[in-house]
This record gives sequence, structure tokens and C-alpha cells, in this order.
Amino acid sequence: MARDVTASPGPLDRWYEQAGVRTGVRRMFHEEAEHGKVFFPVELVPYTGHEAVRLLPPERVRELTVRHLYQFLLSTTHLETRVVNVAAEPVANGRAGLDLPAAVRLDAFKVYCDEGYHALYSLDLADQIAGVTGIAVPDWDYGGFVQRLRETGHELLPGAPQLAELLQAVVFETLITAVLNEVPGDRTVAAPVRDLLRDHARDEGRHHRFFSLFFKELWVRLSPSDRARAARALPALIRAALTWDLAPVHASLRLAGLDADTARQVVADTYGGGPGDRRLNEMARALLRLCAAVGVFELPGVREHFAAHGLGDGSDAGHEEHA
Repeated sequence: MARDVTASPGPLDRWYEQAGVRTGVRRMFHEEAEHGKVFFPVELVPYTGHEAVRLLPPERVRELTVRHLYQFLLSTTHLETRVVNVAAEPVANGRAGLDLPAAVRLDAFKVYCDEGYHALYSLDLADQIAGVTGIAVPDWDYGGFVQRLRETGHELLPGAPQLAELLQAVVFETLITAVLNEVPGDRTVAAPVRDLLRDHARDEGRHHRFFSLFFKELWVRLSPSDRARAARALPALIRAALTWDLAPVHASLRLAGLDADTARQVVADTYGGGPGDRRLNEMARALLRLCAAVGVFELPGVREHFAAHGLGDGSDAGHEEHA
């Protein structure tokens, strides 16, 4: 029997008092107040350590860090609305084929509102910074990344596109995003950037808890055959979510003055191996613990299937985080 989520406080019960879209302020960039600050920590931009990038003039490297911030902000606008909200909407409207309590549907609408607001303020800040710095916001639509996610879901779960979308949303919303944790405390970064990422992190902490509870509700409602299919799909869905979209990186390097071949080499040297197993497990550790909690690894062959994808079973991750 599934837990009655209406019987105890939920992660979004105080949404009207806590959500950024309800209580937040518009983060405004004032150039004179941010003199000497950076837009994004250079040490969090992996390719700036490449020898070809180190040869660029300092102003070109600065542009790379600004566009890296744009990349994070734009990916937020697209992935929140085109991945997470694609799953949240049918849950909210009762179209997910699941007999869910009204409290879960209401919370899904709260998530939907939050994600739209995250998209709005991310694009808004990018536009403000472009106006101040003169560094244009590139026309990156992340269509290739979103399409790759969709194709991965269809390939892994043929005939069950909605289940694939729900699992992708669970994956995205339970991954640990280093940027949201690291940048807000870095006082070398412009205050509006730090404040916006802190705002985002607060909402995402509640979303993390919502989707953790939702996954448990989803899991108990799946048929045994669908549980087996979902369990075997999860490792590839995790890898797909954590495989960086490299087209914007290549385009940014070209804008910085590198020729096409050098830009491709920098991308290959920096990201060619994809996320290593250690990094993969670090970012997915909360999800792996969640899988262990609902019994995913108790299904025949699943533990070995995760291991073949470089993923553990969450047994060494300690207690679940409530970020």
C-alpha cells in the first residue's frame, strides 16, 4: 500500500509562504555595484584550464566565463520547461495514468509554477548581463539535448513515453547540481548571480523532496513488468541527463577566437570521456539511495546492470540528503 501523502507534512505544504515565485524579488544587475566581481568562477569552467584557452587574451577568457553562465541559465530555461514540466503537467492534471492523491496533484502544479518562474528569471538575468557587458546571449535552444533525451526514453521504454518522461523528471530533480551549491557562497561572484542561484537552490531542495516522494508513489503503482523495465532504463537515463551538451561549448570557444579544429580539440580533451564513474555516482548519489529505498536493486540482475553502467547501488552513500 502506498503511503498516504496527505497524512503528514509534505515538502511543498508551505509553498505559498516559501516559494520564490510567491515571495521572491526580481534580481537586478547594477554594474556600478558589482565592479571587480566575476560573473562565474573560472575554476568551475572546465575548459579554461586547457592550454589553447590559456593562450587567449584575458578579455576573451572573461567572455567565455560569461557565456558559461549563459549556458547554465539557458539550459535552465529549456530543461525546466521542456523536461520537468512536461512530466509535471500530466501528474497535475491527472493524465499520468496514476491514481494519485489530490495533494500530489496540487504539489505537481506548484512545481510547474516554480519551474516556469525559474525559466523566466534565468533568461531575465542573462538578458540584463548582456545589456551591461555587451556580450550577446547566444541563440542556443538545446534542441539536440532535449531530442537526445526523448530518443533515449523511447529506445529504453518503447510504447511507454509517459513513463520515460516521469522517470526523466525524477532523475533531473534528484541529481545534485554543484553550481547551485558552490556559487552562492563565492563572494567573488556578482551578487545578483549568487542570489539567483541561491533562490533556485531553495526551490530545488523542495522539488528534490517532492520527486523523491513521487518516485515512491510511482514505483508502487507500476506493474511488475514495468518496474523491471524502469529499473533497467534508469542507468542510461542518468547518463543521458549528465552528458553535457557540447554544441554551446564549441560555439563559445569559436566566438572567443579559436578556429574550428582547435575548438573541437579543446572540447574533446575536456569532455571526451563523458562524466567519469566517480563524478556520475557523486551527482546521482541521492537518486541511487532512493532506488535502493524502493527496492530497485532487489530485482533480478538490476544491481549488475547498474554496475555495467558504472553506477553503484547507493549502499555507500550514507543517509539521504534533504538539500
